[in-house]
Amino acid sequence: VVPLEMNNQTDVTEFIFLGFSNHPSLQSLFFLVFLVIYLTTLFGNTLIIMAIRVSPALHIPMYYFLSNLSFLDICYTSTTIPGMLVNFFQEKKTISYEGCLSQIFFLVTCAGTEGVLLAAMAYDRYVAICHPLQYPVLMSVKACVCLVSGSWLCGLVNSVTHTVLATTLTLCGPNQISHFFCDIPFLLKLSCSDTSLNEFVLYVASAAIGLSPCLLTAVSYILIISAILRIPSAQGRSKAFSTCASHLTVVVIFFGTANFNYDRPNVGYNLDMDILVSVLFCVGTPMFNPIIYSLRNKEIKGVLRKLSKECWFSSETSG
Repeated sequence: VVPLEMNNQTDVTEFIFLGFSNHPSLQSLFFLVFLVIYLTTLFGNTLIIMAIRVSPALHIPMYYFLSNLSFLDICYTSTTIPGMLVNFFQEKKTISYEGCLSQIFFLVTCAGTEGVLLAAMAYDRYVAICHPLQYPVLMSVKACVCLVSGSWLCGLVNSVTHTVLATTLTLCGPNQISHFFCDIPFLLKLSCSDTSLNEFVLYVASAAIGLSPCLLTAVSYILIISAILRIPSAQGRSKAFSTCASHLTVVVIFFGTANFNYDRPNVGYNLDMDILVSVLFCVGTPMFNPIIYSLRNKEIKGVLRKLSKECWFSSETSG
């Protein structure tokens, strides 16, 4: 005799996204808004990568980390927005089971890597301001490559672990995800099998990949600020703080939206508010990063201005 609950189980081969489904008349507007956001993200981050690559003055550790952050943001936003743009024209917004797992893999990889990379960038600023004489040794080319490689390795190991564990879940419906992308917590809600191991690993990973980089970054900036306040001249304090103001802004936005996205209470749950918070974290952060660095960083602004003049001059001569 087959138990009744087993008779009710069905193999889930695709998932239906319910995100933005509350506003069917605004699908065209949503498409336009997210298309502009995606193109702005691609354009801004590509510009920063090009500026750092063509300018020898920017071939220093801080900008090496920044170019990796820009590349990471391009990958991060490309895991969610293209599929979302296609779904705006679909009456039934779906993703295959394999596509969902792939999206989880790349999304978790990028999110985990970015958190660790931001902590590495905070360490770079700490060494530059608190130990300037030792900076060439502590932040050598080998050390920078190791920090970036370690960031990607942490993100990949974390992602592979979660993705493999997600394949062990028994999904018996419903196959509806109240969001616009796939993520581990959403699959756990749809599972009808034991999720205790998945939840335990998720908590451990949140502490190791999420909380630890956040705390390391916070400690780095406490030491940085205390060192800046000991600088006697106001001009010296202003110059020292300007070298880390952009990164500090990016850190606050990333960890702030990440914490609000994953750790806010479920009391008074609202789909629209849930979508808005996730948009700020998954879509807004990669777009804000190049804007913040281009607006607050004199070196980046100078190189971008020079590149624009060269492009304008070459177009004038060719015309």
